[in-house]
Amino acid sequence: MCFKNRSFAILLLAVAVSCTQYKVVQKLASGQVAVGLAVPGDEDDAPDDIEAVIDSISGNLPEGPVIMNAIRDSETGEMVATDVINASKVTARFRNVSERAGYVSIGFDVTVPAALSRSAWKMELFPMLVLQEDTTGLESIYITGSSYREAQLRGYQRYNRFLESIITDSSDFVRIGQLEIFLARHFPQTYAMKTDSSFVSEPMAENLFGVTQYDALMHYKKKWKQNRNDRKIRRKGRMYARYIKDPIISDGVRLDTVLSDGTGFTYRYSHRFRSRPNLKKAVVFLDGRLYERGELILNMPRTDDMTFYISSLSTLADRTVKYKLSILERTVYDNTKALIDFEKGCADIDTSISDNASELLRIRKCLDDVTSREDLILDSLVISASCSPEGTYRTNEKLALSRSESVCKYISEYIPAQWKNSLKVACVPENWRQLRLLVRNDSVMSAADISAILRMTDDLKRPDQVEKLLETHPQYRYIREKLYPKLRAVSFDFYLHRAGMVKDTVHTTEVDTVYKQGLEALENLDYKRAVTLLRPYRDYNSALAFVSAEYNHSALEILQQLDTTDPKVCYLTALVLSRLGQKEAAKAYFRQSLLYAPHLRYRANLDPEMSMFQSEIEDEYL
Repeated sequence: MCFKNRSFAILLLAVAVSCTQYKVVQKLASGQVAVGLAVPGDEDDAPDDIEAVIDSISGNLPEGPVIMNAIRDSETGEMVATDVINASKVTARFRNVSERAGYVSIGFDVTVPAALSRSAWKMELFPMLVLQEDTTGLESIYITGSSYREAQLRGYQRYNRFLESIITDSSDFVRIGQLEIFLARHFPQTYAMKTDSSFVSEPMAENLFGVTQYDALMHYKKKWKQNRNDRKIRRKGRMYARYIKDPIISDGVRLDTVLSDGTGFTYRYSHRFRSRPNLKKAVVFLDGRLYERGELILNMPRTDDMTFYISSLSTLADRTVKYKLSILERTVYDNTKALIDFEKGCADIDTSISDNASELLRIRKCLDDVTSREDLILDSLVISASCSPEGTYRTNEKLALSRSESVCKYISEYIPAQWKNSLKVACVPENWRQLRLLVRNDSVMSAADISAILRMTDDLKRPDQVEKLLETHPQYRYIREKLYPKLRAVSFDFYLHRAGMVKDTVHTTEVDTVYKQGLEALENLDYKRAVTLLRPYRDYNSALAFVSAEYNHSALEILQQLDTTDPKVCYLTALVLSRLGQKEAAKAYFRQSLLYAPHLRYRANLDPEMSMFQSEIEDEYL
């Protein structure tokens, strides 16, 4: 009778516990009980050179689990415990955060009430980050009940015992002792090789009963044991699913903590992400799942959104359009050169040799670009071929002129009729000037050879004699084979004027496109490019680019040369000085900025470097 009463009491207790858990699940599904998500209380920002890492230690403490905040020193790499974070009481749904050096850091508290902490449950929380139109999942938080974790570990233990029962040594499948007795009786020569390591081919001899050594081996094999072992190997996946219903996952998990039944929990979650152009806010919410005995029992309702409003120093940019003075000349000159190869002593164009086809195609495209412009009119196009010093000067002069005329005739087929009369020809019989330039910049010949060749070609009143003198130099073959071909070129000199323009020069202003690109880079958070483009201007925006890229000393150098009656200059100077630890000077510049623009005191709430002064200055305005 006593046993029956005890059994009945246990049954009633189990029913009561089950009903209680069911009611909690119902409340969780309806939103009456929920996981908390809130901004943390005000705290000093962590130093930039220290990475915050949060771990948890839980136990049967009266006050619940302890959340330990640790920091990793970037120089030593050591973890150093700093403090204990208490459960945050802040319930605000938004917070202002700042973008710095292209990154934004956000922090929020995840709170699990004691009512949701059940020993037989596991809760998976998935923080989601929304940036503009994109939603990204952050690292998950797992909160596991102690009995749930014990069940997980028991599953791993059972599966490991199953794996240990699988035989990996093939010798276990052969009755070695009985096989050796058989070989000693019927194959003594083979048995004698037991201690002989030399290689022998497989004996094919049979004993008197017609039994081979292979037959003997098959007879003494434990085939049934091997078959059973093979079945175990094939069942590994099925046994894993049977024993481990909910694997313990470590990848992509920020925290996996084990809690006792009825213990509340608060976790400080921090995340740093790359900012984007025009990013005004970041939204965070939580999704989650609830498990019991490895089975999903509830998809938890999504929490309310938490919004982080993002401020960027780029919003302080001065967007006034900058102009630059431009002097427009009536005449326009341009030129290009083509390496058109000719047969020796020949002036005919052959598109099948060297790179003639591609070079002529490039020239035709250049002509198309010029003739398609309505703002330019061609006055003349001078086509001038040049030769190398080989041969007499007079012969080279005739050859160069013939080659110029040949190219001119070819080009005239590809330009408008009204431009044909603008084509002119000229020639450079022997391009000594280009040769001297090539010799001077040559990296193969020695300095002594270069100096000697330049002396030989210094006086060109008699070029044929200079050529003969050059032939005596040891480097002449190199010059003839490597440098002479570069002298056989055709240059195209374009002389144009602007349509409708009468004066020789016109002074006008135009938008400074380089400065505009620098501002765009600043707005797009590409601070290194902004610094590169705006550096030469040394104005307010260039200082802002330096500040945004964390080049504070360079920024301060520029700011100290600007107008101190400009409120933005004063405010930015105060921000830089605050970064550099000069608090009193920063406060003085902040006060000065408010004299000209009182609204900047609201801006100080958005910048961590300035918020420390905001309350003190605010008292002065009240």
